[in-house]
Amino acid sequence: MKGSQVRIDHVSKHFGSFHALDDINFTIEPGEFFSLLGPSGCGKTTLLRIIAGFEFPDEGAVYFDGTNVVPLQPNKRQSNTVFQNYALFPHLSVYDNVAFPLKLKGIDKNTIDQKVREYLHLVQLDQHIFKKPSQLSGGQKQRVAIARALINEPKVLLLDEPLSALDAKLRSNLLVELDHLHDKIGITFIYVTHDQSEALAVSDRIAVMNFGHVLQVGTPFEIYESPATQFVAQFIGETNLFESTVVNCEEYKVQGKSDIEHMVTLNTPALGLQAQLKGDTQATKEEDKNILVTDYEHTDEGQKVAFTIRPEKIRITLEEPDVHGRKDINVFKGVVEEPVYTGFQSKFYVKLDNGTIVKVFKQHVNYLDDGPEIQWKDTVYISWSAEDGYIVEDIEK
Repeated sequence: MKGSQVRIDHVSKHFGSFHALDDINFTIEPGEFFSLLGPSGCGKTTLLRIIAGFEFPDEGAVYFDGTNVVPLQPNKRQSNTVFQNYALFPHLSVYDNVAFPLKLKGIDKNTIDQKVREYLHLVQLDQHIFKKPSQLSGGQKQRVAIARALINEPKVLLLDEPLSALDAKLRSNLLVELDHLHDKIGITFIYVTHDQSEALAVSDRIAVMNFGHVLQVGTPFEIYESPATQFVAQFIGETNLFESTVVNCEEYKVQGKSDIEHMVTLNTPALGLQAQLKGDTQATKEEDKNILVTDYEHTDEGQKVAFTIRPEKIRITLEEPDVHGRKDINVFKGVVEEPVYTGFQSKFYVKLDNGTIVKVFKQHVNYLDDGPEIQWKDTVYISWSAEDGYIVEDIEK
């Protein structure tokens, strides 16, 4: 099997006055594991149903390998859909559920038997071949649904939140199996989910959607590290986000890198003044009101932007950090309002001197070398490099 290229060409869809999709336009490459990610009601399932042929766009087209499939019925497209609720026939065995699409086509029994056993082996259900759906776990039912969808040998497999009905541990395990399955068969997967951790874990690329718009298309790394909008920054993982104004922007060359970067000075009122460290001659220098962040694009003085810093990029210490005279390290002082132990890491909610709460995540790498335990109401220093922050240029109201 080989995957098809899927091109969404300026697709719009309205339900009365509700704009479910507004001029959606992107291309999914052959064999990609591509996720449509966003909150409930953002339009991702509507878009999947248009690709599948269960809905028709008001405007635009959907192309499979250059052919517009909008006029075609679902069974005439080289795609199959795996639904959230499995959609298995309860009175049929696992074998007969998977064989059903081939029986509809009038395929001979020997070929059906060979292919059913092949695809049940692919999803590791050889030992459950004659069971009824009621005798299976949720994960096993979903694998039956996947085998039934794959037996038609589609070039595009559409998955509509297929794991959302499962418990967290089973969902995690099946997600890994789904990724391995994709690697084995090589067809195009289009995966709908509202769970950002799922999308980040398995996708080659992700389209983040909200209110019928695609806000960003990119790899998991690009989406997480370089969010295009405030919504993307906040929806993908956890982050700290502050409105800022550009004070200054200067070009500088990073040693060992070919790209020209910019050191941007931001005035960020929510953060207040940076901490006065040993050797500082003034407690309230004018530059203490600003922070530094690097960016690949030039930003204009006075421009309104949003500044985001991921909690895991922030260092938290009981002692004043030794910045060795570096001016590209932002340092603030605060009090731990809420420490939350989660096993592999601790989350700290630190109240700065001006009352702003900053989230900081500290991973537990080595218990013996982890230093003094930070506790509730401790006075702490939080610091991060200018390289670790990110500017989101559009302020969303």
